[in-house]
Amino acid sequence: MSEEKKNTSFLGHLANILDSFTGDKVIFLIALFLMLISVVSVFSSTPRLANDTGSDRVTIMVNQLKVVALGFVLIFSLYYFGKREWYRKLSMLGYLASFGVLAILVLNLNLGVLRAGEINGARRILIVAGKQIHIYEFVKLFMIMYLGWALDTFKNHGFKWAPRLASLFPRLAFLEKDLWQKILYIYFPILSVTLMVMMGSNSSALFIGAIMVLMVLVGGIDFRDVGYVVAVGILGIGVMFGAYKAGWLKDSRIGTAIGRITQDDDATMQQLITSKRESLEWRQARGKLDQPVGALLAIKEGGVFGKGIGNSTQKYQVPVIFGDYMFSFIVEETGILGALVLIILYFSLLARGTMVAKECDSYYDKVIVTGLIILVTGQAFMHMAVNVHLPMVPQTGQTLPLVSHGTNSFLVFSLVFGILLSISKDARENMARREAEAKPILEHGEDEWTQNTTA
Repeated sequence: MSEEKKNTSFLGHLANILDSFTGDKVIFLIALFLMLISVVSVFSSTPRLANDTGSDRVTIMVNQLKVVALGFVLIFSLYYFGKREWYRKLSMLGYLASFGVLAILVLNLNLGVLRAGEINGARRILIVAGKQIHIYEFVKLFMIMYLGWALDTFKNHGFKWAPRLASLFPRLAFLEKDLWQKILYIYFPILSVTLMVMMGSNSSALFIGAIMVLMVLVGGIDFRDVGYVVAVGILGIGVMFGAYKAGWLKDSRIGTAIGRITQDDDATMQQLITSKRESLEWRQARGKLDQPVGALLAIKEGGVFGKGIGNSTQKYQVPVIFGDYMFSFIVEETGILGALVLIILYFSLLARGTMVAKECDSYYDKVIVTGLIILVTGQAFMHMAVNVHLPMVPQTGQTLPLVSHGTNSFLVFSLVFGILLSISKDARENMARREAEAKPILEHGEDEWTQNTTA
């Protein structure tokens, strides 16, 4: 093949794009592969969704392609035009933005074009001009960006309002101490956001809280301080659990969380078998088993090589297999080999993100990259843990990043990858220099190499 033909082929164009790409190529390729997997998987996994919504799979796939295209636009817009200074200024507003949108949910406010909405009896969405926004997806990103700013500002002694209040009011002189600044700018935002999210979703609160705690630990905050925050959180959960048992919080989500953690599938199966078909008890038992048991059955039937693309049977049984149980669906159709591809992609992202964070010159960049990588890979492995029914893991929904069906989640993770690629431009030069300076594992002298080649 001539050089000219090679450069005009699809692979040639892709190679040319990668050559001119100044961000991290590995992260970019991981995002590309995940998006391609998403298009195929969503098309194959949505016959039940098409039937429930009166649509068809082609229409759903076309809509998914539009979401993927918009995701690409977001990624490349942030990659080409995003600047660290912009991210840092916007990060300052992350907690205020999170607190504001969560307050609308908690207080069940109706602000005209913006109002709180419910899913499955819990206020989890904002309705903006008739469109549903799954706000917890955005809160994850907002709080990671905010904590990146807060940790960087604390490290550089850059907080302004607490010292200013301390100078104006002598009784508030304690605000000048590092501990109180950490409480005010870091620990209180973590606890307040986690509590507000818990009002609508215990599992989301657990996940978001864990991600934030991991981020501040990696960011260098004293382990003892974080331990105190976790202890306060556990104490708060204990108080809420006691109030629930006392009957004061009967209408809260605490009972749902307890039920999901302690759910006994064997007992539920026995209830299904012994109950009269289509009775209330039978329907309740089947509702509890449809998703977890169907997901496990999909994994078991997938085996090593899978049933083949389009041959899944559980996609007709599991209600949200295209979202919360996408990993099970992929295993059913592509087997353990398909599962390994996904696991390798997310582990590669974790490894590459760690390298990028290490090579960043700015502490803010290091913390932001670390937090975003923890978010993507943490949610991916949480999704897989739910799908395989790992003990003590609440059976509740977390989408598979950049793969599962879901506009809000997909676009948020597109923003995540766009920010990662934007920051990686600054780290790539350092990485290239280190790779060029790296020595081979085994070195051969000239005489030894000559002897081996002439033998």
